Amino acid sequence: MLDYHKLYILPSVNQKIPTMGLVYADITLINCEDITLAKRNIIGEEEVRQLTINMMVDSGAYMMAINETIQAQLQLPYIEKRKSILADGSIKEYEIVGPVHVKFSNRTATCSAVVLPGDSEPLLGAIPMEEMDVLIHPRRQELVVNPEHPYYAVLSLR
Repeated sequence: MLDYHKLYILPSVNQKIPTMGLVYADITLINCEDITLAKRNIIGEEEVRQLTINMMVDSGAYMMAINETIQAQLQLPYIEKRKSILADGSIKEYEIVGPVHVKFSNRTATCSAVVLPGDSEPLLGAIPMEEMDVLIHPRRQELVVNPEHPYYAVLSLR
């Protein structure tokens, strides 16, 4: 039987250990209902509510999370209330809104979002990341387009 503790290679005293910091990216959020209204010529393109914000990229979170300030600007439609488990293990109930159109580089996704209180830090979670086919580059500590598919997103249906 393998002793997995022996599989770790510890660095020497003088060797620098790389650390993973927080990753942020400029993400554009667009109200999907406004996109539909603009396509039907009910509102003008300039009336489509959108916002580009610097979001924390968190592959450990499933959903996107926005705050009440972002929600007030985008006016995304209310879907439901849902209980969510926070990083500290506590469970709280939050509003879910959407759909919201998400843009990064040459990638897009459409998803719902959890609305956090006040000016809480917004998060880009794993679900929109998967749809956009983007990755966290550990060495550069930034969000990048999947280098295996640089020109278009490829969805995994497995």
